[in-house]
Amino acid sequence: MIELRHVTKRYGAKEALRDVSLTAPDGCVLGLLGVNGAGKTTALNLMTGYFPPDGGQVLVDGRDMQEDPRGCKRAIGYLPEVPPLYDEMTVREFLAFVARLREVKARGIPAHIRDIAGLCGLEEVFHRPLGKLSKGFRQRVGFASALCGDPPTLIFDEPTVGLDPRQVVEIRELIRTLGKTHSVIFSSHMLSEVQQLCSQVVILHRGRVVKQAALGELSGGGELLLRLEAAGPAARLVPALKGLPCVRRLRVTQGSRPDLTGCVLTCDAAPDPARGDAQTQIFRLLCALDMPLRLLAPEGDSLEEVFLRLTRGEEEGETP
Repeated sequence: MIELRHVTKRYGAKEALRDVSLTAPDGCVLGLLGVNGAGKTTALNLMTGYFPPDGGQVLVDGRDMQEDPRGCKRAIGYLPEVPPLYDEMTVREFLAFVARLREVKARGIPAHIRDIAGLCGLEEVFHRPLGKLSKGFRQRVGFASALCGDPPTLIFDEPTVGLDPRQVVEIRELIRTLGKTHSVIFSSHMLSEVQQLCSQVVILHRGRVVKQAALGELSGGGELLLRLEAAGPAARLVPALKGLPCVRRLRVTQGSRPDLTGCVLTCDAAPDPARGDAQTQIFRLLCALDMPLRLLAPEGDSLEEVFLRLTRGEEEGETP
């Protein structure tokens, strides 16, 4: 597990991170999301010990990065946005070099790097010079180097930037595979990428954490989205729903059948002590209207909606 506790980082007069606290639990794929300049790369550089914080702590499995940098770094494999490769080396030579740096026992290196090359799809280029590889294969070598020494946590900075669509799909599948056996942290400004791969999300904006949550638990802060379909005319149903105390906003949608009225309701998440929760209030209303209920189900916010709402709030000086 990697944890940042009230971390601050400055570059001269510029404060890149301000009082950042976040946790990357074991056994998850965590996406660090934000617009360019949000502080993603700085956060990763602190996690890997590349830079020290100006304030706060970086903990790896409970150990302080500044007090035990060697032990902390041994537990982490890191791939920066541009893989640091030596073009004159072959893939085999480079991975063997990295394995030695990662203190893999000499007699175990040949088998170790062969296993890694197989996992990362590098068998066909194993004896080819790095300078002769395509960008996609160079990125795969970067992944393989991060795996040297079997670190339990892998950190990737914008791992699909600059790749063509086929290469992006291949690298995402590799991350998905690695996430089954490692804790993975990666930064991205691509919402779709985070949505596809991550179980946890941290949203950074202007050097601060504005949201950390499991992907399935993203919500609008005290709000509950419900999708409803009921038999009856919209002209009668919609005004009645808007009159419920729990309903904040309502959007009419197309029903799945012509005789059904569809709505997406934004409701209070907290139940009313006297009237019950939103679902209960809606059900009672429909019974009173004699409008059979055909669908009432939670509708989670999309990652895009949450991201835009939180970063827009920051732009406007609102509290997220």
